[in-house]
Amino acid sequence: MSTEFNELLPPFGGDKSSTDKSQIWILGTREQVLHTINEFYVKRIATDRVKFTPIIPAPFEGKYMSVLVR
Repeated sequence: MSTEFNELLPPFGGDKSSTDKSQIWILGTREQVLHTINEFYVKRIATDRVKFTPIIPAPFEGKYMSVLVR
């Protein structure tokens, strides 16, 4: 990227709202999503299960999703 484009980017760090934080989206069957949430918790990728959104139906047939906000 050129310097002109870098100047348009917001500054890194500081106080961030939940929309500015990184997110991990989990898509799959209900069982796959639940298993992945448990796996992330056991491997300490997520320090608490509260950081995941509730499992909701995804816009794809038969799929569910959850989001981990870090």
